[in-house]
Amino acid sequence: MPVRYYDWIAHHRRRTPDKMALVDLASGRRFSYKELDARVSRLGAWLRDALKVARGDRVAVLALNTTDTLELQFACFRIGAIFLPLNTRLTVPELRYITGDAAPKVMVHDDDLAETALAVAKLCDVAATVRLGPGGAYEAGIAAATPLERFEEVMLDDISTIMYTSGTTGQPKGAIITHGMTFWNCVNLGGPAYISPASVLLTVLPLFHTGGLNCYTNPVLHAGGTVLIMRAFDPGEALKLISDPAQGINVFFGVPAIYQFMAQHPAFASADFSRLVIGGVGGAPMPVPLLKTWEARGVALQQGYGMTETSPAVMVLDREDAARKAGSSGKPVLHTEVRIVRPDGSDAAVGELGELWVKGPNITPGYWNRPDANASSFTDGWLHTGDATRIDEEGFYYIVDRWKDMYISGGENVYPAEVENVLHQLGAIAEAAVIGIPDPQWGEVGLAIVAVKPGQRLTETDVFAHCAANLARFKCPRQIRFVDALPRNATGKIHKPTLRKEFSAATEVDKKVANA
Repeated sequence: MPVRYYDWIAHHRRRTPDKMALVDLASGRRFSYKELDARVSRLGAWLRDALKVARGDRVAVLALNTTDTLELQFACFRIGAIFLPLNTRLTVPELRYITGDAAPKVMVHDDDLAETALAVAKLCDVAATVRLGPGGAYEAGIAAATPLERFEEVMLDDISTIMYTSGTTGQPKGAIITHGMTFWNCVNLGGPAYISPASVLLTVLPLFHTGGLNCYTNPVLHAGGTVLIMRAFDPGEALKLISDPAQGINVFFGVPAIYQFMAQHPAFASADFSRLVIGGVGGAPMPVPLLKTWEARGVALQQGYGMTETSPAVMVLDREDAARKAGSSGKPVLHTEVRIVRPDGSDAAVGELGELWVKGPNITPGYWNRPDANASSFTDGWLHTGDATRIDEEGFYYIVDRWKDMYISGGENVYPAEVENVLHQLGAIAEAAVIGIPDPQWGEVGLAIVAVKPGQRLTETDVFAHCAANLARFKCPRQIRFVDALPRNATGKIHKPTLRKEFSAATEVDKKVANA
């Protein structure tokens, strides 16, 4: 029997109307569940009645982090529309492809991105554009609307959201997110992350990304907790907010880069983390030295693994295992099945690398307008993640690297994440990435791209010597390039396609020494 989607905000308005739901740190706006419910209801009515958004229509938003984005999400849910968050870092041509593919009826945008949003909307013949902020159509529409008298009956299997993947290879794909996927993620993360009505979350990752929206913003709102939204991540400001007892922040989530930038900030040494119940991390392999840096400040970061297509939680490493199993993504969450699969489709043995496959009610039913991707990405309901993974004797999983990031040197598989972990052991290194580049003798060899901390000095000789002492010869990078900073995507992950494009044709060793 189909199961209905039940509106979380309406529920908490009935139970705890005066409880603080959302705080927009940039504007200072604060909304109780009663106030949030009223705005969502009026917004839904305005979208439906004035802008003629019908069930199944897409509503796009291009904005830096704001509570308005969450209002739009829940308003879409109430009228059966599909929420389409857009990556704010993309160019007009990139957004044109996504918008053309998803064909939204409405484009909502903020002032900072108005030029881009309007250009894309015009190119893609979007019927209506709506500006956020004071004096914009968004606030005027909410003020003028009459609250919804009834909600559209929506089932858990219905599409709630389309989230486009980062497009590291080829064109981005729109992962279909159902209401059920989001619900099961709330259940799967709620226990391990200790999410409850008492949770107060600081959200710093972008809300157009599953990490910002679902780790742990939606789970905290599902539980009836409080979410503080930071417009754009600032490490000093994040440390200040977490340290402030008046804010009461006890839940935090970031990708490794977020924790790295905070750890490198002068305020890190004196920051007060005593109220943090959970500090979650995911999105990329976490360097062990960085884990230990936070552990030394009394914060046992809870690692996890997931992807947009899994809404996103797949695995979580419990805090008590953080030190003992450093580098592991943990074990599968409650309502999820996983396999590690050899290239021939059989299950890999303990300790053997294979591709991670995932199955469960939190897994996408497929990609928007991409029957080709659906055919190649699933086998009997199992999603192929593309991640090279192994399991140890105690059942802990280790995400070693992306299959596509692996390169073969002299017939040996090299996983860059392993080499990067070794590089991060050098105290002078701020960030590092390894890619495979063509080599006439070995097929491919490793190129390490390294950024040095301010005030520190590092030479090629230092790096080569450290790698030789800690890695098999075939894993050691053959070339080193020093840069000021590594390119990152919107969530802070190092963007290896950019590095490959820039460095893969390089054949000479850069002799430059990074000096203070």
